[in-house]
Amino acid sequence: MIEQFIFTAVLVTGSFIFWKKIRLFKKGLSLARPSGRNDQKVKRWKTMARVAFGQGKMGARPLSAFFHLIVYLGFVIINIEVIEILLDGLLGKHRVLKDPLGIFYNPIMSVFEWLGILVIIACVVFLIRRHFGKIERLNHKELKGWPHRDALIILYTEIILMCALLVMNASEEAALTNSAPFFFSKILSQSFSNISVENLHLIEKTSWWIHFIGIMIFLNYLPYSKHFHIILAFPNTWYSNLSKRGSISPMTAVTNEIKAIMDPSFIPDTTKNPINFGAKDISDLHFANLLNAYTCTECGRCTDECPANQTGKLLSPRKIMISTRKRVQEALKDPESESTLLDNYISREELWACTTCNACVEACPLNIDPLDIIIQMRQYLVMEESSAPVSLNVMNTNIENNGAPWAYSQADRGNWVNEN
Repeated sequence: MIEQFIFTAVLVTGSFIFWKKIRLFKKGLSLARPSGRNDQKVKRWKTMARVAFGQGKMGARPLSAFFHLIVYLGFVIINIEVIEILLDGLLGKHRVLKDPLGIFYNPIMSVFEWLGILVIIACVVFLIRRHFGKIERLNHKELKGWPHRDALIILYTEIILMCALLVMNASEEAALTNSAPFFFSKILSQSFSNISVENLHLIEKTSWWIHFIGIMIFLNYLPYSKHFHIILAFPNTWYSNLSKRGSISPMTAVTNEIKAIMDPSFIPDTTKNPINFGAKDISDLHFANLLNAYTCTECGRCTDECPANQTGKLLSPRKIMISTRKRVQEALKDPESESTLLDNYISREELWACTTCNACVEACPLNIDPLDIIIQMRQYLVMEESSAPVSLNVMNTNIENNGAPWAYSQADRGNWVNEN
């Protein structure tokens, strides 16, 4: 009963803390305006199934895709065993699903163990790549410090969780030599042959608690980590931008201005539509932009494909998403902060370096769209501050005055015909 009470207390406490963090996360998303992406629901469900569930955009890098798939399947399938752990802890039982599953129980647990082994191998490969692999996208300056440590923390945590699961099964197998074995446990249990039954039970119970408490810690660590995408990948892909690549949606504020000119009785709904042009801060962005920022895995595929970054420009699409997330976190901690996304987190040089080629959007395995944020912030610079590179200002002036990007009046456009 004492053990059940402690288990329940840990479970309730961990779940409550996670619930509070989810509430804070939702508060962060509420700082943005609505996205309006609730249309084409069938297409959105198909996109989520293909990209999030089916890992549909991971194939560009086959080796990474293979090991990521192992970790993904391990996370999804092995967590079925967590159901048994929760039931055992709450009911004070041991392997409560063994009798209901009957002859299928041992084969299922053997599959879980093999997946656990594969997850450990995949995590070790990823650690080797990060420590010794000279992969440029994993060594950019925006990954220095916390982003680098965050990736390592998650990999080591997953290894610990899988090892605890394997040791738990192996020590139990060693203590109960006449039980029907799980395949890997039978092999590993041979290393426990000289340990007393009492100590084997202690090892088994300790591993059980390490696995359970580790899951609670892992769950509450996720909202601070880029690995929050484990959960957010699914809603994020549902809210994907379904417009054709390269198309720029009309600005609602401009549309409202035109409607007001055409119809003086028109009154825009300022509770749903922005009254300013473009985006200066996170409150000017829409819901999906902030969801993108929280979902970003910091894999760097966007930056790796960015032609501006490749030619030495300051722009890094990954840094755009990291900066947006940091600004949301700052706004939650200090609502009175005078910082803005523009200038304090993202420089104008970064914004104007973008070629709007959509390479970053195409490369992202989770349909994250840094370009959408860049375009909205550019719109603010042009429409609100008249601040743009000289070449663009000259072009805009020519379009306004001459109806074309060139410095020739409309009356002179045909003069080239008379030139010899």
